[in-house]
Amino acid sequence: MSETATATHETAPHDELKPGVPILEVKGLKRYFDVSAPWLNRVIEGQPKQILKAVDGIDFEIKAGETFSLVGESGCGKSTVAKLIVGLHGPSSGSIEFEGMDIAGRSRKEMAPIRRRLQMIFQDPYASLNPRWKVRDIIAEPIRAFDLADSPDEVLERVGKLLTQVGLAPADGDKYPHEFSGGQRQRLSIARALASEPDFLVCDEPTSALDVSVQAQILNLMRELQKELGLTYLFISHNLAVVCHVSDRVGVMYLGRLAEVAPSDVLFSRPRHPYTRLLLDTIPDLEMSGRDRMPVAGEVPNPINPPSGCAFHPRCPFADDRCLSERPEPVATDDGALVACHGIEEGRIPDVPITDKPEVPEGLNA
Repeated sequence: MSETATATHETAPHDELKPGVPILEVKGLKRYFDVSAPWLNRVIEGQPKQILKAVDGIDFEIKAGETFSLVGESGCGKSTVAKLIVGLHGPSSGSIEFEGMDIAGRSRKEMAPIRRRLQMIFQDPYASLNPRWKVRDIIAEPIRAFDLADSPDEVLERVGKLLTQVGLAPADGDKYPHEFSGGQRQRLSIARALASEPDFLVCDEPTSALDVSVQAQILNLMRELQKELGLTYLFISHNLAVVCHVSDRVGVMYLGRLAEVAPSDVLFSRPRHPYTRLLLDTIPDLEMSGRDRMPVAGEVPNPINPPSGCAFHPRCPFADDRCLSERPEPVATDDGALVACHGIEEGRIPDVPITDKPEVPEGLNA
């Protein structure tokens, strides 16, 4: 048995996970990128050093068996969070605890005990599959790496079962990735992620590169696998209609910070933060319900030079002097939400429930 496989056995087995108990806890997580011009250019031209605060101090937890989604406009930092959790980026500071073990910034060898149980599904399925390998070798790689089969025949048997599990045929193992459609390639990516028998999947925009007609099929598959295997999902998306119907809880990100975290039914029926309401107001209203919508104000500020105080204040119709100078911290509400907003804390922003939730995307199981 390999060193990697031996190390993975140190963690708790899948059947010991208890639904409702946090499997992942993120505390004070930050990731800064130095995007300055080369040193000589800065000296000659007098340019200052520039730091991009992609993730600027966030806290959240994900419970075993649930789907926790992160949403926000492009550049808000949600994909960076996903890469931090799986170890593709190291954090500038903060902790990422997987079942109590801090995995933030660990080396490849140190990550071995949890790597088998923490996998990622990428946005572009073709980019995540080796085009020179046959499908059976792509899916078999994690099985061999973690010594999850006792013989070559058992490896092939497991590959066939995984292909069947994601709606493909065992014979598809003899093909190459380019021989499949976009939706089929995402099924292959899911099969490969499942090959290591994970408990936690980080799904970074898993359907955004697919045709609308195929997106619902993949999402239905993911929900079926979650029920069957007891998986936990971190779901990254900008599609609020999808997030509404697949999530247990949702975190709303803006310029590297969490503006609001709430149970899905609360967030989509009683959004508190003005930015959350702005996002919901961008969802097309096909039934023309006529509800009042907050006008979209301005553009997202430059993340290299974000506004002082509350980063959303230049676009917020409720901003006051405190919002311009003091950054808000999350405050708990009476229905299980956490909201970082001075206006909500002070009771000066109207609480306007929403009755028309986003429609279920066509083909998605309700």
